[in-house]
Amino acid sequence: MINKIWGFFIIVGISVCLLTNKISIINDEILSSGQQALDMIIKLFPVIALWLGIMKIAVTSGLLNKLSNLLSPLLKKLFPEIPKGHESLNYISSNIIANMFGLGSAATPFGLKAMESLQKLNKNKDTATRSMITFLVINTSGVTIIPTTIISMRMMHKSINPTCIIIPCIIATALATIGGVIMDRILARRCNNK
Repeated sequence: MINKIWGFFIIVGISVCLLTNKISIINDEILSSGQQALDMIIKLFPVIALWLGIMKIAVTSGLLNKLSNLLSPLLKKLFPEIPKGHESLNYISSNIIANMFGLGSAATPFGLKAMESLQKLNKNKDTATRSMITFLVINTSGVTIIPTTIISMRMMHKSINPTCIIIPCIIATALATIGGVIMDRILARRCNNK
C-alpha cells in the first residue's frame, strides 16, 4: 500500500513538473537528494557500527543473557501464553534491549526471529496470537534510553546539544509503551468477552 502511495506522489510530482515546464527541478532534486542520502549514510554509519559492535560484545560476553534474565519476570506477565524457557522469550528480550539502546537495525533480526518463534506456537496460523500482538505493540512503541540514530542526525546537522533529547525521548517512549500495553490489555479482554 505504501509503495502505491509513494508511486502516486512521484507520478503526480513528475506530471506537474512536465506540465509546468520545470523539468530542471526534477533533475536538481534527484541529484541533490542522492547526495544528501549518501552524506547521511556516511555520517550515520560510524555511530551505528559502534553500537552494533557494542551489541555484539554484549551478546558474546553474555551480558545480553543477563539483561534478558532481568526482563524475564516482566515478560512472563506480559506473555503468559509463552511456555517458560521458550526461545521466543530470549528473542523478545533481545529485541527490547536493542530498541532501548536505539539500535533499530540490530533489533529487527531479533524481532523477526521472535515472530517466527511465536508463529510456531500459533495453532491458527492465519491469525496473530495475543502474544504476537503484544510483542508488536511493545516493539513499535518500545522504550528508548539512548536514541542513537536521532543523536547522530542531530550531530550531523550541527546541533548545539545533540543529546538534550535523551530525557524527553525516554519519557515519550515510556508513556507510549505503557499506553500501548494498557490498550492491548483492554482490547484483549474485550475480544475474550465476546
